[in-house]
Amino acid sequence: GFSSGLPLALTAGTLQAWLTVEGLSLKAIGFATLVGQAYVFKFLWSPAMDRYAVPFWGRWLGRRRGWLLLAQLLLAAMLGLMAFVGVPGPDQAAAWPGLVHAAERLGVDAASARAVPLLLLAVGVAFFSASQDIVIDAYRTDVLPAAERSAGAAVLVLGYRLAMIVSGGLALWLATDVTGWRGIYALMAGLMLVLTLVTLWAPRPPLHAKPPRTLREAVVEPWQEFFSRKGAWALLLAIVFYKLGDAFAGALSTTFLIRGVGFSPADVGLMNKSMGLVATIVGALLGGALQARLGLWRALLLFGVLQGASNLAYWVLAISPQSLALMGLAIGVENFTGGMGTAAFVALLSALC
Repeated sequence: GFSSGLPLALTAGTLQAWLTVEGLSLKAIGFATLVGQAYVFKFLWSPAMDRYAVPFWGRWLGRRRGWLLLAQLLLAAMLGLMAFVGVPGPDQAAAWPGLVHAAERLGVDAASARAVPLLLLAVGVAFFSASQDIVIDAYRTDVLPAAERSAGAAVLVLGYRLAMIVSGGLALWLATDVTGWRGIYALMAGLMLVLTLVTLWAPRPPLHAKPPRTLREAVVEPWQEFFSRKGAWALLLAIVFYKLGDAFAGALSTTFLIRGVGFSPADVGLMNKSMGLVATIVGALLGGALQARLGLWRALLLFGVLQGASNLAYWVLAISPQSLALMGLAIGVENFTGGMGTAAFVALLSALC
C-alpha cells in the first residue's frame, strides 16, 4: 500500500504546489492535473501484464513480483529525472530546450513552457505508478484468502494514505523549509528504491490458477465473464462514479489552499501531515470494522455519501476568514471519510476477482 500511494501525490498535490510556487497560471495547473490519466486507462494494458512475465528476473520472482520490481525501478528513475529537470527560471537553461521552444511555438506562455519537460516526466511517473497498482492489486488478490480481503483492503488503504502524507504533506514542508522542490523529488526517488527491497522480500504467491496462455484469455474472456453477470452495467457505473466527486474536488485542492485561501505550502503540508495522518488512520480502521458489520454494499453506500458530503468542508473554508484550525478540520473530514470510502471500494474490487 505504501509503495502504491507514494507516487500519486508527486503527480498531483505536491506537483500542483511546485507549479503554483513557480508562478504558473491556474489554467496551466488545471491542465497539469491531466498527467494522471494513466490511472483511468490502466485497464488497457493490464491484460498484457497478466499474460506475460518480465524477462530476466521474471522466472526467479514470478509474474507479479517481476512486474512490480520493474515498475518500481522505472518509477525511481522517472522521479530522479524530475528532480534533475525541475522548472528552470527565466534566466536558466532548460534541460530539454527543444521541448520548451516547441511549446512556446504552440502558444504556451513562457512560464508554462519551461515546465513542459517536468510534466512529460510526470506522465511517465503516472504510467508506471498505474502499472504498479495493477500488479499490487493482483498480488494482493493472489496472496490473501477471501476471508481476509476486507482486512487486507483496510491495511492497504492505511499504507496508501500514509505514503500520500509522506509524499504530500511532509514533502510540502520539506520542500519549503529544508530541501527545495528538486531535493524532495530526489529524496522520493531514493525512497522508491528502498521499497524495491520489500518486493524482493515479499513471499511468492501460490498459483491458484494458470496464467492466461493467449491475449484472448487475458483480454476478451474476462470481459465476457464480467458482462455475463447480473447487473454488470450498474456495477461498472458504480465503479466509475464512486470516487468521481472526490477526484474532482481534490484535483486543484493544493492550489486552492495556497493561492485561493492564502496558506503557505509549509502550512498545508504540516496540516496534511498531522490532521490528515490521524484522520486517515482512524477512517481506514473504522471503515474496515464497520464494513465487516454492515456488509459490503451498505458500507459502500454509507461511506460514499459521507465522502461526497465531506467536500462541503472546503466550501466553508472558502467563505470563511483564513484559519489554520478550519483548514485542519476540512482536511481531517476529507481524509477520514476518504479513508472509509476507499477501504470499501478496494474491498469491492477485490470481491470481483
